[in-house]
Amino acid sequence: MKIIGLTGNIASGKSKISDYLKTKGFKIIDADLIGRIILEDNIIKNKLIRIFGLEILNNDGTINRKKLGTIVFSSKKNLEKLNRITLPILSKKIKKKINEYKRKKTRIVVLDAAILIEAKWNKIVDEVWVVYTEPEIQLDRLMKRENYTIDEAKNRIFAQMDINKKLKYADVIINNSYDWERTKKQIDEEIERFKHYETKFFEN
Repeated sequence: MKIIGLTGNIASGKSKISDYLKTKGFKIIDADLIGRIILEDNIIKNKLIRIFGLEILNNDGTINRKKLGTIVFSSKKNLEKLNRITLPILSKKIKKKINEYKRKKTRIVVLDAAILIEAKWNKIVDEVWVVYTEPEIQLDRLMKRENYTIDEAKNRIFAQMDINKKLKYADVIINNSYDWERTKKQIDEEIERFKHYETKFFEN
């Protein structure tokens, strides 16, 4: 089984690219989706409350991801605290999912993870795809998408690993700075490399 690690920083368009790969038949392991589920685990939730306070909760007692995000992306130290709590169980669940696909003899799987490099999951994939967006475009997209002020948007961006450091790990760079058709063309060119696999490799 071949595993592609797909990563990129906030507002890079990584999720859109992941969705596109899914329409092409690729099996996706969505680390963010698994992470959301983990946040509702009572043990994890209680640890987060002890560190970040009751203000991260909604009225129904669930984690308010937006409030938690505001806190953890306000400083790298807070983000590190969050990762220390969530990463061990997240890694375990991702590896379990990979093994499930191996048992099914799935031929190609995409691990979609913004923190692929930070969590060292690049060591469990066969190649790394990094989605790149010009900084000014990234900032503009984030402000428009989340209705952030420029300072809020910059806090989110600066809390993540510098994209230039991530690019050093890249086997493939997808430049998503321009129109979507240009991005799709880049992805389709990469997909062409997998034609040596069986024609029906997407069906498992």
